[in-house]
Amino acid sequence: MSLALGCIADDYTGASDLANTLTRCGLRTVQTIGVPAADFALPEVDAVVVSLKSRSIAAADAVEKSRAAERWLRGRGAAHVLFKICSTFDSTDAGNIGPVMDALQDDSGDAIVLVTPAFPGTARTVYQGNLFVGSVPLNESPLKDHPLNPMRDANLVRVLGRQSSSRIALVDLATVARGSDAIRERLATLAGEGVRAAIVDAVFDADLETIGRAALDHRLSVGASGLGLGLARGLVASGRVRAGDAAAGSVQREVGGAAACLAGSCSQATLGQVAAAERAMPVLRLDPERIMAGPAEIDHAVNWARERLAAGPVLIASSATADQVAAVQGRHGREAAGHAIEQAMADLAEALVQAGVRRLVVAGGETSGAAVDRLGLPGFLLGPEIAPGVPVLRAVGGRHGDMLLALKSGNFGGPAFFSDALDLMR
Repeated sequence: MSLALGCIADDYTGASDLANTLTRCGLRTVQTIGVPAADFALPEVDAVVVSLKSRSIAAADAVEKSRAAERWLRGRGAAHVLFKICSTFDSTDAGNIGPVMDALQDDSGDAIVLVTPAFPGTARTVYQGNLFVGSVPLNESPLKDHPLNPMRDANLVRVLGRQSSSRIALVDLATVARGSDAIRERLATLAGEGVRAAIVDAVFDADLETIGRAALDHRLSVGASGLGLGLARGLVASGRVRAGDAAAGSVQREVGGAAACLAGSCSQATLGQVAAAERAMPVLRLDPERIMAGPAEIDHAVNWARERLAAGPVLIASSATADQVAAVQGRHGREAAGHAIEQAMADLAEALVQAGVRRLVVAGGETSGAAVDRLGLPGFLLGPEIAPGVPVLRAVGGRHGDMLLALKSGNFGGPAFFSDALDLMR
């Protein structure tokens, strides 16, 4: 079997978003957790999304993990590999988007790499190289205060240029509007001038389709799930993939068992969703300072949940406002605070599953990654969409048996997201 498309995602929720997008476009898709073992029994699929937890780790480690994923995908015949990043370009000036892109480009042999985080379906657009979140530039959006990767510059040519060893340029919207051939010509001109990566404008889904057709001429591209949409539609249009109902029957069988939600994201969207959930289920808000002090706070949360799971779903949140997060980071250090809270949420996920939870909703990319790693889940099949970019996932090959999960990026979903997710997870 030869894959039509291989994908490397830098976090687990983003991987689910991409896998969901590919599935909706008709590609049979499997999401794996980490690079699969050599003997991984890959079903008959068109695309594989390898989920890494590499967005906020040391750049050298992110490069090593990403290269291993690419080797695995190329070994399964993937002619094109998408390095999937966040649609808000979450990164710092040290990386990890630039260093991983540079390494994968060296391995691919491409003279120039096409880059766009645009995903109009989730209100992420790029114009004149500037990333907009809804109607405001990235640096004026709530992402400017992201606890791990504060985004203070909307101009992606500059942002990527500070991370990468390559020259970065722009393919503007006027070029995209003239079609895929115009993009190809512009990329060829830039490559001849020594440019090795180009940010590409996109405002509408039609732009993504145009970009996707041009990107498939290359072995590597970098972008969010919107670029995955363009690549998938390009593969279908070219006849390289025969589109079908890729999600049909994948998670239809009911799982049953107890249900729980974990929220670790500090985004405004997740904070609102936690507040809304208080009208539908018991909610316990953890104290970040007590988490830093030792295991007592998590022991309390586990006991609190066990007393209530038989009566229905519960939600446990470590989410806090930007000011509260900054205060904890100021006292304990950003990395130490982030790691402690992630591991606490992973401890909770493991304890909840041991208590009989088989339907688990997790909000936050880092929280999702920590939870899935702790549970040892090797991969997922894709099911129905809860909200744009967030599908129901059926775990495959896990030691805990049948489980349904939803892994949500912090900014995704409507106010009633947790209730909406549980309604679809039976």
